[in-house]
Amino acid sequence: MLNPIEIENLYKQYAENLSQLAHDGITSVDLPLLHELNLLNEHDQIKDDPDDLTQYFHVIETAEKVTLFNEQFLVWILPKTEQDNPITYVMIALNAGGKTSLEVVFTTSGVYNTPRYVLKVLQYYLIDMLETQATLSAMEKKE
Repeated sequence: MLNPIEIENLYKQYAENLSQLAHDGITSVDLPLLHELNLLNEHDQIKDDPDDLTQYFHVIETAEKVTLFNEQFLVWILPKTEQDNPITYVMIALNAGGKTSLEVVFTTSGVYNTPRYVLKVLQYYLIDMLETQATLSAMEKKE
């Protein structure tokens, strides 16, 4: 597992090169995205499971950000103010095979800038990344 100094160095590297490294750009959380991810319909929502691996993170909190990390993921949650409006940036990096890569960056603002939406969207992306990694591993094993 990466140590806090390595994690901070990765954060700085990603933050300084965000436009080049965020290959899908920065996703803004809004009503259409929540519908697309099925996070609004109660029966489609990700259920809170106390054994869910996405809840097993080490936490480092500073005045600038909250960093969550475990063996698979690095997550930085950055509350900011832009033009007098609160906004939250979330950067998610995958740590697999000794290599770390920035995979998802999203922002929440306005009515969507609540812990509930930040965490639901974060959980969705973490689960999606795990499913993608499992699919890729299965395909590699078949070859």
